Amino acid sequence: MPNVLILGGRAPVALDLARRFAHAGWTARVADSAPCRISGSSVSVASVVRLASPRREPERFAADLEGAVLAHAIDLVLPTCEEVFHVARWRHRLPEHVSVLAEELGTLRRLHSKAEFPVLAAEHGLDVPETARVRTLREARAWAQGRGVVLKPEFSRFGVHVRRYVSGIPQDAPELGEGGAWVVQELLTGDERCSYAVAHRGRVLAHAVYRPRWSMPGGASFYFAPARDDLIRAAVRRLVAGICFTGQISLDWIRQADGRIRPLECNPRATSGLHLFGADDPLPAALAGELDGCIEPIDPPPRMIAPMMLTAGLREAVRTGRIAQWAADRRAAQDVLAVAGDRAPLRGGLHDLAGHARRARAARQSLPEAATADIEWDGDEARPALSGAPSASVPGGPV
Repeated sequence: MPNVLILGGRAPVALDLARRFAHAGWTARVADSAPCRISGSSVSVASVVRLASPRREPERFAADLEGAVLAHAIDLVLPTCEEVFHVARWRHRLPEHVSVLAEELGTLRRLHSKAEFPVLAAEHGLDVPETARVRTLREARAWAQGRGVVLKPEFSRFGVHVRRYVSGIPQDAPELGEGGAWVVQELLTGDERCSYAVAHRGRVLAHAVYRPRWSMPGGASFYFAPARDDLIRAAVRRLVAGICFTGQISLDWIRQADGRIRPLECNPRATSGLHLFGADDPLPAALAGELDGCIEPIDPPPRMIAPMMLTAGLREAVRTGRIAQWAADRRAAQDVLAVAGDRAPLRGGLHDLAGHARRARAARQSLPEAATADIEWDGDEARPALSGAPSASVPGGPV
C-alpha cells in the first residue's frame, strides 16, 4: 500500500485529498506547522505530523520533513498551500526515490509573482492584461493615467491588501505598504472564473473550472460553481506545455463580454477546483503522474464550505438583497467538510478557525493573514538565480 504525505493539513483541499487517496487505497498522512484538526480528525487520515514553520524555522522544517518521510516510508510528498515553495527549496534533503510534487523554485517564483507571471504567460500566447511593477503610489498613478486599475502586492494571497479603483487612483488613496514591490494592473470587467490543473512534465492530467459565486469581500471564495470553459483549458495546456510544468497550478481569469479570456494571476498550488471532481475520479493517479489522458469533472454539483456559506455568505446575501439566490445556491451545493461517514472535520475546522482568530487578534492581522503567516513565501527567501527573467520588470515599467 503506497504512502502519501499531504502538507498544508489546515486547508480544506488537504482534507479532500486525504479522502481521495484513502479511497484509492493509499495510506494518507497529513502534516502542517499549525494545528490541523480539519483534516487530522478525518477517518481517512492515518496520522498527523507536526512540522516546524518553514518561514520562521526553515532548517528545522527541512529536518522535520525529512524525518517524517523516512519514518513513514513516504512514496509521495504532496504540498497543497504555500509550503510548496519551501518544499521546492529543500527537496534535495529527501531521498531520490520519493516523488515530490513541487516544481523547481525559479519556475514557481515566476508563476507566483504577480509582476513576472504576465510576462511568462504572454511568452506562451496568453492574452494578459497590462501590468507593471511599482514601489510608490506616485509611480502607480503615473502609469494608470486615470484608468481603472487594481493594486496588489507582488506576492500576496487570498486577495489580502488588494485595492480596486474603478475610476483611477484617487488623490486621497493611502500610500503603498512597505515590505516589497506592488503591481498595478488594468482593471478588467466580466465573468470571474478560476481554474485548477494537475500537470506532469508539461501534460495536463486533470483540469477543472469554477465560478467563485460567493466570496469573502475582495478575497477567497467559499462557493464553487462548476463552469466548463474550453478556451481556458486550451490556454492552461499551452502554458503548462511551454514551461514543461509538473505539479498543481491554478489561475484566476476574467471572461470579458467580447469572449476574450484574460489570466489575472497564478497560484502554483492546490485550490478549490479540486473539490469538483467525483469521489471515483482518478485524481490521486493524476497527482502521482500515472494517468495517460486528462480527467475533468462531469456535471458536478456546486461545492461549498458550509460554515462560511452560513455566516459570511448569509451576511453578503442580506447586504445585497440576494437572500433567495443564497438559499437556492445553498440547497444545490454539497459541503466539502462534513460528508457521510466523516463529519468530525467540521468540528475540527471550527476549532482551527478559532485558533486562527486568536492569532489574528494578537498580531493585529486579518484572519487570512494570520491563517498563513507561518508558511507564506514572498519571493525573497533563498531567492534562486532566475535565468531568462524578464528585464522589463522594473519599477514603473510595463511587464
